[in-house]
Amino acid sequence: MPDPRFFKVQGPFSAKELAKIGEANLVRNDCGNKKFSDVKTLVEANVEDVSFLHNSSYLEQFKKSNAGLCVLHPLQKKNAPKSMVLLLTERPYVAYAKIAQAFYPVDEPNGLIAETAFIDKTSRVGGLTSIGAGVVIKENVQIGSRCKIDENVIIGAGVKIGDDCRIGVSASVYFSLIGSRVVLYAGVRLGEAGFGFAASSGQFVTLPQLGRVIVGDDVEIGANTTVDRGSGSDTVIGNRCRIDNLVQIAHNVTLGEGCILVSQSGIAGSTKVGNHVVIGGQAAIAGHLSIGDKVKIGGQSGILKDIPPGEQYGGSPGVPIREWLRQAVILGRMAKKRK
Repeated sequence: MPDPRFFKVQGPFSAKELAKIGEANLVRNDCGNKKFSDVKTLVEANVEDVSFLHNSSYLEQFKKSNAGLCVLHPLQKKNAPKSMVLLLTERPYVAYAKIAQAFYPVDEPNGLIAETAFIDKTSRVGGLTSIGAGVVIKENVQIGSRCKIDENVIIGAGVKIGDDCRIGVSASVYFSLIGSRVVLYAGVRLGEAGFGFAASSGQFVTLPQLGRVIVGDDVEIGANTTVDRGSGSDTVIGNRCRIDNLVQIAHNVTLGEGCILVSQSGIAGSTKVGNHVVIGGQAAIAGHLSIGDKVKIGGQSGILKDIPPGEQYGGSPGVPIREWLRQAVILGRMAKKRK
């Protein structure tokens, strides 16, 4: 359950209010004014709490739950305890996420600027943007309204940041143009030089990295992830992408809209990734490839060639998912035979 030392709960909210927030249908209108004070798991919840069911693996917990209100799919209505107030929706997890945000909203920026922050006189900061201690904002930076810049962030010269953005502790942003409603978590490194050099007779000559990082709207980039600036053309992160912690995106990579990159995955330079691509944890994608729209790549895969749209790949070297599964079965049989 949420520790009150760290998380401040809002509310309470009525069932009617929660139905509106979650865009769900309230089954019992006579309970519309009943109040609920927190969100908890099916096991921990009591009659004053809200919970949810979106995975049938938790059906037995749901049947025994003491939650006062539950968000669930209409098909599960028949399994609900009789005393439970129900909010029905085709997307229970999404509805619950919106409800949980209402109980535990993020801290709003308050417009305060710490005395120890340094802001170059040529830079512009929008209204209600708050800036923490030790922040350094260099020359000709533009930051939009209602942003929150946490402690010890460094924002390099010429960077542009849209409205309603949040930048976590000790992140650094250089050579970047960032859209609105973007979240950079602690320790993100945006716009560092890419891994570019020429080799000759055992010596390395560094190539100047002269591109930028372009980040679209509604993007989240996880803690300690790095996105290198382009070497000539730009590195681009499309609208609504979600990038986990400890991900590496190299110079000139382009991500389409709505991509998901799971922790410790990496994309080498100049690879083009389409829209709504999912890349599993610890997957590696070689450089100068084309990954089509809606491709799914399994965790720990190694991708060495282009992937057409809509395909699912796994293994290393990566192959279509059915082929990878066949390989796994054959290897298992061979191992058994050898025993």
